[in-house]
Amino acid sequence: MKSVIGASRALETLAQLLPATAHRLTTDDKTEEIPVAELRRGDSVVVKPGERVPTDGIILQGRSSFNEAMLTGESHPVDKSEGEEAVGGAINGEGAVIVRVTKTGDETYLNQIIALVMQAQGTRSRTQDLANRAALWLTCIALALGTATLVFWLAYGQAFDFALERMVTVMVITCPHALGLAVPLVVAVSTRLSVQSGLLVRDRAAFERARNLGVVLFDKTGTLTEGRFGISAVVELAAGWREEEILALAAALENQSEHPIAEGVVREAKERGIKLKSNQMFKSLPGRGAEGLIEGRSVKVVSPTYVREQGLTIRNQRSKKLAEGGNTLIYLLVDDRIVGAIALADIIRRESFDAILRLKAAGLRCMMVTGDSAEVARTVAARLGLDDYFAEVLPQQKAEKVREIKASGVAVAMIGDGVNDAPALVASDLGIAIGTGTDVAIEAADVVLVRSDPRDVFAILELSRATYRKMLQNLVWATGYNILAIPLAAGIAYPWGILLNPAIGAALMSLSTIIVAINAELLARTRTRGREPQSNCMSRDPA
Repeated sequence: MKSVIGASRALETLAQLLPATAHRLTTDDKTEEIPVAELRRGDSVVVKPGERVPTDGIILQGRSSFNEAMLTGESHPVDKSEGEEAVGGAINGEGAVIVRVTKTGDETYLNQIIALVMQAQGTRSRTQDLANRAALWLTCIALALGTATLVFWLAYGQAFDFALERMVTVMVITCPHALGLAVPLVVAVSTRLSVQSGLLVRDRAAFERARNLGVVLFDKTGTLTEGRFGISAVVELAAGWREEEILALAAALENQSEHPIAEGVVREAKERGIKLKSNQMFKSLPGRGAEGLIEGRSVKVVSPTYVREQGLTIRNQRSKKLAEGGNTLIYLLVDDRIVGAIALADIIRRESFDAILRLKAAGLRCMMVTGDSAEVARTVAARLGLDDYFAEVLPQQKAEKVREIKASGVAVAMIGDGVNDAPALVASDLGIAIGTGTDVAIEAADVVLVRSDPRDVFAILELSRATYRKMLQNLVWATGYNILAIPLAAGIAYPWGILLNPAIGAALMSLSTIIVAINAELLARTRTRGREPQSNCMSRDPA
C-alpha cells in the first residue's frame, strides 16, 4: 500500500501546486481575490513574494526569481523579467510581479504534466501481462495441487482433518499475491521516480524497451544545441582594429535588427560589457545584411555574398578556416573597407557533452541527424565525439534514417523537438521529445524530457534498466518462493517431522509479499542520478 500510495501521491502533489485563489487586477488597478477557476485569458494577476503562480502567463511588470523545482526538477531558482513566461505552480521569489494569463484549465503546463502522468499510469507493461498470466496459472496450480494433496493424504491413510489442513496450507501459501504485485509495485515506484526526475513517460512499454537500445539518434538544433547563434571568434582584418572595436560597431548596428545572427552579436557585446553606440540611418540590406551611420562613419555588417558581389578580396587564413569549420561569417565594413569578421555558430549545450559521454560509456552509439550543411554537422559531431552523423537531411527523410538504422538490427531512440521530428519519433523504438519543443513532437513521443536536458536521456536508460532488474528480481523471488513453499506445504518433509499449518503458510505468504514490496521500494536507492556532473565532462568543448 505504501508503494501504490506513493505513486498516487506524486499526482496529488502535482495537483496541489496550484493555489486555490489568485489576486486579479481590476480596471481601476485594484486587486480582488478570486478562485483560480474563474481566471480567464487576458486577465492580469499580481503574484506576491513567496506565492505560487496561479496559472501560466507572461510577466507584464516586475522581475523576480522563480522556484520551478517541483515542475521541472531544476534545483536553482530561475530569474525572469518582463516578457518571459511564468509557469503555473512555480513559487515566486523576492519580487512582486504582474502576470497576464495566457492559459487556463487543462491548457496549462502543470495540467498537461498531470495528464501525461495519468496516461503513463494507465498504460500496460508487457512484463505485467506476463506476470498476470503467471498469476492465473499459479491460481489454477494452487487449486489443482490443493485438491491433489487432499486426495493423496486420504489415500495414504491419514485422517480427513490432517489431509484438509495440508490442502488449506497449500492453497494459502500458493496465493499469488507476491507474483501479482511483483511488477505493479515496481511500476508504481518507477512512475514516482520518473516524475520526480522530470521524465514524463507516455508509453510504458516503449519505456521498458529503452534497456535494449543500441543507438541514440539526436536532432541537432534545439536538442544538442541551443538553437541560437553565439560568437565563436572575432577576426581582425585591418591594421589598428581591435576585437572589441569590431564587436562594438557591429553590435551598435545590429541592435536594430531582429535577425537571429544580429541577436547573437548584440548578446555577446552585452555579455562583454561593451556599451552600444548610437546608430543613425539604419537600413536593412535584404539577404545581405544592414548598414547605418555611427559617429559619422558609414558602417555595414554584411554576408559573404555581399562581399563577393562588391568584388572585395579577403586574404586571411583564419577566417577561411572558420568558414570551412561550419561557422557563419559576417563582415564589418567601415567606409566600405573591410575591417573585421565575426564568426557565429549554433551554441552546443554544455549538457550535451556530458550526455554523450555517459551514453557511450553505457555501450550505446550516439548519432546526429540534421538539415544543416555537412560542414556544420561535421564540426558539431567532432566536438561532441559522436559515432556518426547525417547532414542535409530533409524533414521527411528523418524517419527514413531511423528505419535504415533499425534495419541493421539495433533498437533506436530518437530525440527531437520540432514538428519535422515527429515522424522520426514515431518510427523509432523510443521517441523522446524535448519539453520545450512543439506540441506535435511531444504528442508523437513516448517520453518527454521536462527539463529539456539531453543528460536526461541517460536517466531514461538508467531508470529503464533498473526498473527491469527489479521486475526480474521480484518475479524470480515470487516464483522461487512457490517452488520451495508448495512442496513443504503439501507435507513433503513430513517423514522428518516438519509440517506447516495454515497459519504458518499465511505468514510465509505475507512475508513473500512484503519482501517483494520492499525490493520495489529499494529501486529508489539503487538508481543513481543521471544528471550528476562529471568533473571532466566539459573539457572536450574547446570553446
